[in-house]
Amino acid sequence: MRSHKIIEIRNLNPSTYVIQMEKNNFTFKTGQYITLGFSGSIDRREYSIYSSEKDKYLEVLIKEIDEGLVSKKLRKCKPGDFLDVDGPFGHFSLRENELETKKFLFIATGTGISPIHSFVATHPNLNYTLIHGVRQENEAYERDTYKNGNYVLCTSRENTGNFHGRVTEYLKLNPVSSDTICYLCGNCHMIYEAYDILEKQGITLGPIHTEVYF
Repeated sequence: MRSHKIIEIRNLNPSTYVIQMEKNNFTFKTGQYITLGFSGSIDRREYSIYSSEKDKYLEVLIKEIDEGLVSKKLRKCKPGDFLDVDGPFGHFSLRENELETKKFLFIATGTGISPIHSFVATHPNLNYTLIHGVRQENEAYERDTYKNGNYVLCTSRENTGNFHGRVTEYLKLNPVSSDTICYLCGNCHMIYEAYDILEKQGITLGPIHTEVYF
């Protein structure tokens, strides 16, 4: 367990925010997650790392939820406070031998975009398309950090963004070439449905990687 000092809290919309902490020589592989909580408390929550491997700080993207004990407390943090960090954990990572030669499709819902943000920030020359499914446009978290044309926003409750509807509906209308490496991160219903669609489009088991967000 390590203690990290908060540098800043960055509010992205009324319920979602980024906590930026001192890195303290913390090392991780993009796509991994940490557990975060307060010193002396047993209440901890898993969060994918939002920042790049190369950044001089450590960031997590957090959505405050009504029943979320930890997310509500973390929202009240201030710069200078300390948080306990454990990890990194997980294997939802890019493969070094594929980075420069493969095409990638990233599909995320809500804050499931967090590890994808880390992928792209760490490897800015990736050949990728990102499909991000949200309810409304104010959940398109820091969309200007992605290359122009690489980010597809699907909004289910507003007729805004690039596509009005769910990511799975977009996927059906925009088939993926069979040589694409796919990473799915978000709620389990999206992952199951998108997985089936991709298999029918010719993507085999090997190039599909998944990470469920609850």
